[in-house]
Amino acid sequence: MQSILVIDDDESLRQIVGVMLEQESFQVAHANNGRTGLDRALTLKPDLVLVDLRLPAMSGMEVCKQLRASGVQTPIIVISALGEEIDKVLLLEMGADDYIVKPFGARELLARVRAVLRRASPQAAKNAVSFGENEVDLDRRVVRRSGREIKVTPVEYNLLAYFLQNVDRTLTRDMILNSVWGEESYPNARTVDAHVVNLRQKLEADPNEPRHFVTVHGVGYRFLP
Repeated sequence: MQSILVIDDDESLRQIVGVMLEQESFQVAHANNGRTGLDRALTLKPDLVLVDLRLPAMSGMEVCKQLRASGVQTPIIVISALGEEIDKVLLLEMGADDYIVKPFGARELLARVRAVLRRASPQAAKNAVSFGENEVDLDRRVVRRSGREIKVTPVEYNLLAYFLQNVDRTLTRDMILNSVWGEESYPNARTVDAHVVNLRQKLEADPNEPRHFVTVHGVGYRFLP
């Protein structure tokens, strides 16, 4: 039975979500503040964490950050309130896998939970792509170089996956921004450049003379496997 930790200071919401998940055969644990939630996530090692963005003792964003800093790769879905300002790019950078906005229905919550668990499942069929000394396991979202796992942020992985889907195609910065970050996130072209630099440092033999993530001057980038 898969386990889910729900971290929220709203007791009624915790109870409602807990009942929904238990009806779908999930084992549910609860925490009413960020500090307790972080401790329970580290000790219980659940299959997934649902965490509210605004919490007493420690914010949901800080919980994400601390879990990833501790090497915990448990999938995380962040809950935010309707109308609450949320930096989606920063949230993904901090290690969240998805987010859901309150109020939400049972079907939407369960769909997101199952999708995130499916992506994280070690039993998922292997679907790997190789280039140079690198291998990308698309089902598990794992990147390896020379057989050693390389840590990439969720946004770096999404950017890498977009390049893999567009081999030897010239991609403008706007195309990359809209596809990887989304039209509503409002990052700028420098955001793309910074993340490409990060991928080069992690996956190129010589980041100063890139073979795979190639600059198309005045336009954008091309990915050459």
